[in-house]
Amino acid sequence: MLTLTAPAKLNLTLEVLGKRPDGFHEVRSVLQTISLSDSLTFAPADDISITCDMFGWVAKDSLVFKAARLLQETAEVGSGALIGVRKGIPLMAGLGGDSSDAAATLHGLNALWGLGLAMPKLMELGAQLGSDVPFFLNGHTALAEGRGEVLTPLSPPPKMQAVIVLPTLTRMPGKTGQMYGALTPGHYTDGSITQRMVKILKEGRGFAPELLFNTFENVAFARFPVIKTFKEHLEKMGANDVHLAGSGPALFTLLEDKPEAEDLLTRCRQQGMEAYLAETTSPILPRPCDS
Repeated sequence: MLTLTAPAKLNLTLEVLGKRPDGFHEVRSVLQTISLSDSLTFAPADDISITCDMFGWVAKDSLVFKAARLLQETAEVGSGALIGVRKGIPLMAGLGGDSSDAAATLHGLNALWGLGLAMPKLMELGAQLGSDVPFFLNGHTALAEGRGEVLTPLSPPPKMQAVIVLPTLTRMPGKTGQMYGALTPGHYTDGSITQRMVKILKEGRGFAPELLFNTFENVAFARFPVIKTFKEHLEKMGANDVHLAGSGPALFTLLEDKPEAEDLLTRCRQQGMEAYLAETTSPILPRPCDS
């Protein structure tokens, strides 16, 4: 049995430059993996069978199933696989869990079935599944352009502690598409915020929290006031630079001091919030883990 980890991500910046002729949006974003993760196991089977330990996770609706079928059909594989998903990443939170699981599935089944597909082919398949999947195939810290599939590796920032909070909001299938649909030309930027972050990382000048940016905040806080309420409450608790994770609804703040982050996490949980603590990482993904 093969076991792989599938980490979550944060968008340190997320700019939308405009709408493309193909209907997608042109983005510029700095992506960063974090230690919060799912775990996937792969074993031989006659057909594709997927199990998950999280209530509400539906295999047939997941990118895990779509990735397995796509690889099976592309490589003309007659056998299947038993895939077990252990969720550590909350569902539909803006942390990339489904995309990361899909990337782990491509890697895992490529190995299980002995296909020997090279990274360029896996990247091509990943892009068919979703804009974030190619990032998770390589991991690391990266600049994402195009619709998110054009990647440039970056030097990682110094290790930071991420405190992540989930507002009490019903999870919405298709949320990312709705968020893009709510953007207007007034929300578009020219990519310069991301470029400043890229320059700092390339020069090894450390992390600049004031450059954290997510254009979806322009619509998320207005459409879902509870998210803004949680953000303001976190700031009153002493959190600085609180931002939306991806298309949300998760919020995050980055701290250098681990005890300080642990203290904030404890206080959030004492107040009944769904909260997580993770570290920024820069692995080659997905990584083998103990099974």
